[in-house]
Amino acid sequence: MTRINDVLVEITPEVLLKAYACGIFPMAESATDPGLFWIEPELRGVLPLASFHLGSRLARTVRADAFEVRVDTAFDAVMEACAAPAAGRPKTWINDRIRRLYGELHRIGRCHSVEVWRDGALVGGLYGVRLGGAFFGESMFHRERDASKVALVHLVARLRRGGFELLDTQFVTEHLRQFGAVEVPRRDYHRLLESALLAKPDFFAWPKGKAVSGAEALAALHEAPVTVR
Repeated sequence: MTRINDVLVEITPEVLLKAYACGIFPMAESATDPGLFWIEPELRGVLPLASFHLGSRLARTVRADAFEVRVDTAFDAVMEACAAPAAGRPKTWINDRIRRLYGELHRIGRCHSVEVWRDGALVGGLYGVRLGGAFFGESMFHRERDASKVALVHLVARLRRGGFELLDTQFVTEHLRQFGAVEVPRRDYHRLLESALLAKPDFFAWPKGKAVSGAEALAALHEAPVTVR
């Protein structure tokens, strides 16, 4: 992992989008550290959309609609949950500066949340940045078993339906590896990114207010990927 330099001045959403287009992203040392620094991993985590791995047990959970899945209805709550300590994750890198900056990206339509609900309570979700045909996954959380996994399945289905080419996970964890996430060298990643940035996908190929069923999400995973340029 290459730590490029500390970010000493306030950055804007426009500067952040340009950084993503160049293959770099910001992080903080901890949630209490006000500083940021740029990261460009030598090996980049990528979850190939065309070969997403979905286990049979999770597929049954998705198909059963055990949860309600929404998009962009509780972005700030998702960020807050992702920033909070959790079992196995006593601290996070999401500080107030990150939350403010990505909140601004959300308000201009460049950052999205996928939320998982049960009985009116937010029990899981994820958020990430959209740029061209690339989606940059930032963080996820769960309060019930499988909730973050269901969010990821619905995200991948939405990206495939909308014609996206790249799902960037930044790093590869064992949690993501089970879905087919791989590490790619920096040079190969930049080729994937450059191609994805030329695409003109539609994140809302399923409208924002549409309640996408588990069956619809699973069907989208088996459709031929669409490329829109």
